[in-house]
Amino acid sequence: MRQFKSVFPLIVTLIWTYALHTNWGTLPPMGKLLSPFQGFWVNAEKADASEQTEETLQIPGLLEPVQVFYDEMAVPHVFAQNDHDLYMAQGYLTAKDRLWQMEFQTHFAGGRISEIVGSKGLASDQFQRRMGAVYGAEQSLKGMVEDPVAKASLEAYADGVNAYIATLNDRKLPLEYKLLNYRPEKWEPIKSALFLKNMSFVLASGTDDLKMTNILRKYGREVAEHLFPNYPFEESPIIPEGTPLDFKPLPIPAAPADFIGLGSSMKTPEKDPNTGSNNWAVAGNKTISGMPILANDPHLTLSLPSIWYQMQLVAPGINVYGSTMPGSPNVITGFNKNIAWGVTNVGSDVLDWYQIKFKDASKREYWHDGKWKKTQLRIERFKVRGEDDFVDTVFFTHHGPVVYLSHEKPFKSNIPVGHALKWIALEKSSEVSAFYKLNRAANYDDYKAAITYFSAPAQNFVFASNQGDIALWVNGKFPLKSNLQGKYLMDGTDPAADWKGYIPHDHDPHVKNPPRGFVSSANQFSVDKSYPYYLGWQFAPSERGRRINERLTVMEKATVDSLRGLQNDNFNIRARRLLPLLLPHVTQPTPAMSAALDVLKKWNLQNSKESIGATIFENWVILLQSSLWDDEFNSDEKVPMNIPTVDRTVKLMIEEPKAIWWDNVKTKNKKESMEEIIRTSFQANVDSLTKLHGSLGENWAWYKHKQTGVRHLIPGMDALSRLNIPIGGGGSIVNASTTKTGPSWRLVVELSKSGKPNAYGVYPGGQSGNPGSPHYDDLIDTWAKGELKPLLYMHQADQKSNRIRKKVILTK
Repeated sequence: MRQFKSVFPLIVTLIWTYALHTNWGTLPPMGKLLSPFQGFWVNAEKADASEQTEETLQIPGLLEPVQVFYDEMAVPHVFAQNDHDLYMAQGYLTAKDRLWQMEFQTHFAGGRISEIVGSKGLASDQFQRRMGAVYGAEQSLKGMVEDPVAKASLEAYADGVNAYIATLNDRKLPLEYKLLNYRPEKWEPIKSALFLKNMSFVLASGTDDLKMTNILRKYGREVAEHLFPNYPFEESPIIPEGTPLDFKPLPIPAAPADFIGLGSSMKTPEKDPNTGSNNWAVAGNKTISGMPILANDPHLTLSLPSIWYQMQLVAPGINVYGSTMPGSPNVITGFNKNIAWGVTNVGSDVLDWYQIKFKDASKREYWHDGKWKKTQLRIERFKVRGEDDFVDTVFFTHHGPVVYLSHEKPFKSNIPVGHALKWIALEKSSEVSAFYKLNRAANYDDYKAAITYFSAPAQNFVFASNQGDIALWVNGKFPLKSNLQGKYLMDGTDPAADWKGYIPHDHDPHVKNPPRGFVSSANQFSVDKSYPYYLGWQFAPSERGRRINERLTVMEKATVDSLRGLQNDNFNIRARRLLPLLLPHVTQPTPAMSAALDVLKKWNLQNSKESIGATIFENWVILLQSSLWDDEFNSDEKVPMNIPTVDRTVKLMIEEPKAIWWDNVKTKNKKESMEEIIRTSFQANVDSLTKLHGSLGENWAWYKHKQTGVRHLIPGMDALSRLNIPIGGGGSIVNASTTKTGPSWRLVVELSKSGKPNAYGVYPGGQSGNPGSPHYDDLIDTWAKGELKPLLYMHQADQKSNRIRKKVILTK
């Protein structure tokens, strides 16, 4: 026994030593992670010094020294002597702050997450590659490298990233590499293409074709078109009504024959309606300064590290400031001394599905245009951590990839089986050239020429210049289709259903210096019904666009601060429209309902963070929609369907109060009325809020119910996230913050004839991707309060500023 007592501590020590230095699945060796010499402790960073510091870093491959000045927000202002060094420095500095984010996002885009997390990531990886993510990136890269300056910038950027990777050892690795127990790999230009292609997946991969076809099959075309109209009841289009055409339209292709197609069984989530954006530019005749002011706030999933990375890039022929996307060169949205620009998503229909008829089980041939045609096979190999490689075969037709075969189960998306995907994002493009030229643009003509290089995802490019011009182009590569072609699934055997070319760029919707004195977009319909081409039948709800246009129409003597205020506008235009229609029908209320009704009647229609009325209204709309439409359109998970929009519900209440749709078909021997559906949905609303938050009181505050969070890219990593942020807004509000999405970057720029723009911006995060850095999330509170930070726009390297905290010399 005495011997055992003396040996037992040694046995325990050996077991712990083994455990702490051994991989357990995808978990890292905990001894390595906890090590005081190379574990997560060493990732902590000190706060900025009060005095300016200076250091020199060697980067092999530079042609000349590069000067970098960091301001108090840790924004690098890069002064290079040539393009090569500018983009090499951009790659190096971005990787220094955001390497793990860059790699993780391109691993996801390229269908390679299973290399990090094992087999649990394989279904997601397979989906990405089946949808053509890697194929599309390869096609894009072909287009990018056709432009010598784009090719050179991509290669220099990659060299910069790799120069930083070469400095890393186990001790210096970013925290997430230690948590997930892997190391960075060499950066190649294809990774930048993958990153840019992923934006198409985020912004332009939503598809309702299957759901609409299921409605067509069940209810017929008359009902489908009646309840899902091709233009909303209320709208304020991006291009003002009456804007004259400055082109002669092409003939519109003939429509293919009606096609119902084969059934598909699967559960499909709704596409996120909150991934949108706002932008606008106000002409000088509506501002105090007499110069245009531009504003932009892209709405994306809120994440840490931040989606954006601020930077100023200066070299001969360029001095641009704005937000970059970690993973690609250039500034994506920003300004230079002469112009400013911003983007919002268009949301046009550039993705269609074609039912494929294979000749036999080998799937080597498919029927089209009266003949059998060869499929092209693409072999995809997946490296799965801890397991053997997985090999997959994707069958390509002339339409595109057959994403899932008839016997396969799709992965978390509204993808019809046995159908080929036709999508703009899978074609050759040259987005790097677009931003390279836009960063250097000096006037409207330069801006117009630059955006012709941008194909996908289609964006509303807003523009302002110090020559006094404002403009907006609904810009992208749009297929030339017949009216409504692609609203429903299509017959892949019929050549009449094929795309017939593309809308010429000069025919894209656009407006310059309109009489109303402003241009704006908020993802609503691009045009009115007079536009000659079909862009799609479904865009974002109109409320944000209508509210912005209301405010800008009456705004005079605008300033940067008044446009900042508009970005943070919390007025609920939907409630203004709906409450007068709803409240009269809430009869015989219970005491709890009466208390909630009293709040709504006194509510100022502002979705402010403390508002209880906002919580009651927003939750009511959700339950009203469910009570009205779920019994007909959302009752069978095996046959997924869209439900009509809130806009369509408003029209139904006004024009069809006795419509059959008010009756709940699930209730036997009973026929519900509009009044009953409205009342019972309100009672359910009060009951659900009481269950969630207790009796009506401060716990019903809008921000407490909404629970906006900025979450780490690793799911469930709450310790590295910021949750329950006190902010108002909502999905249909100009200040469009929801639980997981919101304004990912707010920018306001006032142009100046002197070439010294007055600019402000903020995003919900910080410059650093390191959770141990004081600049990891230091801008979130400013963002939540609706404030902006002044942006330091330097004109020369020797410019004096008390905002500069550090100078770094990069040498070869």
